[in-house]
Amino acid sequence: MTTADVTSIADTAAAVASGEVSAVELTDATLTRIHAINPSLNAFVTVLPDLAMEQARQVEAHVRAGRDPGPLAGVPMAIKDLADIATVQTTSGGHRLFHHTPDATAPVVQRLVDAGAVIVGKTGLHEFAYGVTNVNPHFGPVKNPWDPSRIPGGSSGGSAAALAAGLVPAALGTDTGGSIRIPASLCGVVGLKPTYGTVPVERLTPLSWTLDHAGPMTRTVRDAATVFAVMAGREPLPAGSVDAGGIRIGVPRPFFWERLEADVATLAEASLAVLKDQGATLQDVEVPYAELAGSAVMIIISVEATAVHTTRLRLARARFGEDVRVRLERGFFVPAVDYLQALGAREFLRHFFTRSLALVDVLVMPTTPSAALLIEGEESQSERSLAMSMQLTRLTNPFNLTGLPALSVPCGFTPDGLPVGLQIVGRPHDEATVLRVGEVYQEATAWHLRRPTIVAEA
Repeated sequence: MTTADVTSIADTAAAVASGEVSAVELTDATLTRIHAINPSLNAFVTVLPDLAMEQARQVEAHVRAGRDPGPLAGVPMAIKDLADIATVQTTSGGHRLFHHTPDATAPVVQRLVDAGAVIVGKTGLHEFAYGVTNVNPHFGPVKNPWDPSRIPGGSSGGSAAALAAGLVPAALGTDTGGSIRIPASLCGVVGLKPTYGTVPVERLTPLSWTLDHAGPMTRTVRDAATVFAVMAGREPLPAGSVDAGGIRIGVPRPFFWERLEADVATLAEASLAVLKDQGATLQDVEVPYAELAGSAVMIIISVEATAVHTTRLRLARARFGEDVRVRLERGFFVPAVDYLQALGAREFLRHFFTRSLALVDVLVMPTTPSAALLIEGEESQSERSLAMSMQLTRLTNPFNLTGLPALSVPCGFTPDGLPVGLQIVGRPHDEATVLRVGEVYQEATAWHLRRPTIVAEA
C-alpha cells in the first residue's frame, strides 16, 4: 500500500487506527517510493528511514494497546529543512559549514509527531529560504515534477515537488513572501499560509522575524485543514459536505488581476465562474495602495535577513551562493528610516485590506502571475533569482506583510501542461472560511486529482 491508495489523510489515519492498515508497512512503502523517484527530482535533502520506522512502530504500539494514535496516525510527512528535529542535521539549504545538529525538535514538528505523523525526511529549499527558484548551489536544483526543466517554486519547493510526485501526502512549508503558496501554485498542490503567529516558528531557521509563517502543504484542501488543526493546536474543522451559499467573494481587480500571463488570467476567471455556480456571490473590490506592499516587504526582508546572517557573512562570506550573498549584502545599505517606514506601511496597508474584507468574506485572485519558469537562463544566477522573486511574489507578499490567512489551490493547467494556482485570502484567524471556499472549489473541479507523468511511470 502507498499513500496514493487512500482518499485523504483522515482516511489514512482512520485505517491505521482501526488496524486495517499497518503504519509500518505504509512507511516502508513510502520510503521505497521516495528511493525510486527522488533521484530524478531532488525533492528530499535527507531521508530518515530509521526515525520513520521507529515512529511507525510507536503508532502501531498505541493501536495494539487500544490507545488513540492521533489524528495523523501513520501519515507519512516531509519537513522543510529549516525545521529542527532532535539529533537530525538541519542544513537550511546552506553550505555544510552552517549545518547544525539540534538537541531539540521544533514545536510545530513535535505537534505533528505527537498527533501520530511519521516523519520520512527533510525537503530541499532555496538557500536559507531566500528565493523562489530552489536552484541551490550546495544541493542542486529541486525539479518540478510536471516538467523537470522548470523550477518548482520556492522556497518550499522540495515539499511541493514531493507532494506533486506522490511521495508523501503532507509536508511542512514556511512562507515569508509566498514560499508556501508559490510552489503550491507551480506544482499543482495545496498550500496554506495561516494568520501570522498562528503556527509556532520557534526552532525554524528564520529569514525575516516579522514576516515568517509556517503552514501545511497537501494535495487537497480537506487534508490541509486536517494538518493545519494539528499545527495550530486547534480543534479540527467539521467534516461533511460544504457549499458556497452566502459566501461573498471579493475580486480585487486593480493590481491583483493585472500583468497576468494570458493562460493564468483565463484559468483564474474560469475559477470565479465555478465558485459563482456553487452559490457564491462575486463583487469587485479595491484595496488602495496594494502596490506598495512589495516594496515594504523587500525592505523588511533585506534588513531582517541580513541581521539573521551577519555573523555568517563576516566569518564565511564566500560560502553563500551568489544570489543569496548579493541580497544579504544589500541589506547592510538599507537606511534605518526606510526600515521603520516599511514597518509603518504594514499597519497602513493592513487597514485597507481589513476594510475591504469588511465588505466580503474572502478575496480571490491568482496565486502567481505566471506558471513555472525554466531553471536555466541567460542571466547570472543572482539576476535571474532576483527577477523571479520580484515576479512570482507580487501577488503573495501583501499577505505576509498584513499577516492575513491565504490559501493556494490548483485551478487548471496551461496548454504546456503546467499547473496554475488560485489564491483565497481571508480575515485574520478565519482560516475556516478560507478553507471552506477552497474545498467548495475542489469539490466542483478535478484539477487536484491530476498527477504528473513521473508518478504514473513509477
